[in-house]
Amino acid sequence: MTIRLAEIWPIAAPATFKLHFARWNRINQPLEAWARSRSEWQKWQEHRPARDDFNRPLIFSLMQFYHEPDTWLFGGVFRVLGRHPDRYEVELAGEGAGFIGRLKLGSSYRNRSTRVNFENHHADLTVLEILREPYSGRAFPGFDEIDLGFEELETLVRNGRPDWKAALESVKGIYLITDTMTGLRYVGSAYGDNGIWSRWCSYAATGHGGSVELRKLAAEPSLAYIRQAFRFALLEHRPVGTADEVILRREAYWKQILLTRDQFGLNRN
Repeated sequence: MTIRLAEIWPIAAPATFKLHFARWNRINQPLEAWARSRSEWQKWQEHRPARDDFNRPLIFSLMQFYHEPDTWLFGGVFRVLGRHPDRYEVELAGEGAGFIGRLKLGSSYRNRSTRVNFENHHADLTVLEILREPYSGRAFPGFDEIDLGFEELETLVRNGRPDWKAALESVKGIYLITDTMTGLRYVGSAYGDNGIWSRWCSYAATGHGGSVELRKLAAEPSLAYIRQAFRFALLEHRPVGTADEVILRREAYWKQILLTRDQFGLNRN
């Protein structure tokens, strides 16, 4: 049975709101920005393009829950305090505070404009789920289903997602990093005491994890290119008690199979 947002949250004056459908801006996913930093998420409301899109007192903000089609996560109601030529001045309002980061709504909205009049959409927004806790990263999908953009990896590491941490600490393995802008690939391995988790935490912190070739791509302090281009996958996992020699041998195998030591890859040994 479909439940409409208006049934659980009647809003007396929808015409005082603009609705913000925040989605990927070709650099960042708003969902990861919110999970990473509330102040970073607020900047998505402060950004002012050429047009005065937020021309009403309030903003009802949604972020695309990009793992699931037609799904949006509520990111708060913001009050517009000032409109400057280059930015908006906003503050988080109290309305719907208990739903922030928890209320998942359904909408098939796909138009180009991301800032629209709220009253045109309020009646069509459906309630999909209310999370028990505010979103802090995607639930661990299993070792065979790992496919992470760098930005999502940052979120998981920064928030110390316990399901990911426990799973990846328990295994050694071989992983693949793909530069989606060039198609070049890098094969690496994790064979220390803390398994894959520790190794990937190093990437989240630096962007390159110590690799000479990846260090060149992570030269920008903001890691902008890395966030846009890198994806992580797990090629093979073994119990944490597996001998390091086995992991290194399998790493060499994957480098050979995927041709990552020549023009198709980023490995240099």
